[in-house]
Amino acid sequence: MSEHEVAPGRASSASPAVGRALDMLVYMAARPGLVQAATLARDLGIPRSSAYHILTVLADRGFVTYVPAEQAYGLGVTSFEVGSAYLRHEPLERLARPLLRTLANRLGQTTHLGILHGAETVYLLKERPPAGRKGDVDIALVTDIGVRLPAHLTANGPAILAHTSEAQVRALFPRPGDLTTRTGKGPRTLRGLLDELAGERARGWSQEDELVTRGFRSVGAAAFDHHERPIAAISTTWRRHHGRHDADEVCEALRHAAARLTAAVSGHVPGPG
Repeated sequence: MSEHEVAPGRASSASPAVGRALDMLVYMAARPGLVQAATLARDLGIPRSSAYHILTVLADRGFVTYVPAEQAYGLGVTSFEVGSAYLRHEPLERLARPLLRTLANRLGQTTHLGILHGAETVYLLKERPPAGRKGDVDIALVTDIGVRLPAHLTANGPAILAHTSEAQVRALFPRPGDLTTRTGKGPRTLRGLLDELAGERARGWSQEDELVTRGFRSVGAAAFDHHERPIAAISTTWRRHHGRHDADEVCEALRHAAARLTAAVSGHVPGPG
């Protein structure tokens, strides 16, 4: 091994702060809720003064967010953006595409794969039903590949946010009393959004009813990684008054597809609670 190489799993002695910062982010990502600086320092064997200094730098760059009321830290917007950039790589799309195609064929409805990018939903994939079954629904949809929409208005966004800590949701929506609306419907405050997310987390799927486009309804279900963290969501959209299937049947099909994507990435669906 040359003098410039670093053994796997060991940070370079020339940049201990970088290694410690990464260790902190990995530690926080693997734990639910907030973490106090003293806990990070103790569990990672970092001097407390160094831990505070690194956390300050990470907070300045948006990788973590500080919650004064709890005197603790959670992952910030930048961490979500980095994770979303990774998820846009081809492997996830390659695994999800046949699942979306099967779902679109079965339901006769357009299906999507979406991720979070900051406080927005980004659509990575869009599968249409077979010719002759899609009617005029797809013409009216704004959810093309690459389109970004406010996450709290979509079905994909809340499906992911429902399994995200409250501290991280608060970091994504820094103006809690003024949430965006497209049609005049949907949560207008962060408190209202958090209440809706609690219900969606309990039932295992999310929905939007005319929040993006009038006359349309969507439902979404999240896929998870091996830490039981949401990495993406599958959704489907149909006309509110012209659905081919019972809503419960659509939701069950969607949850099944999301569970298959979770299994394909060697992930685990969170247990109750």
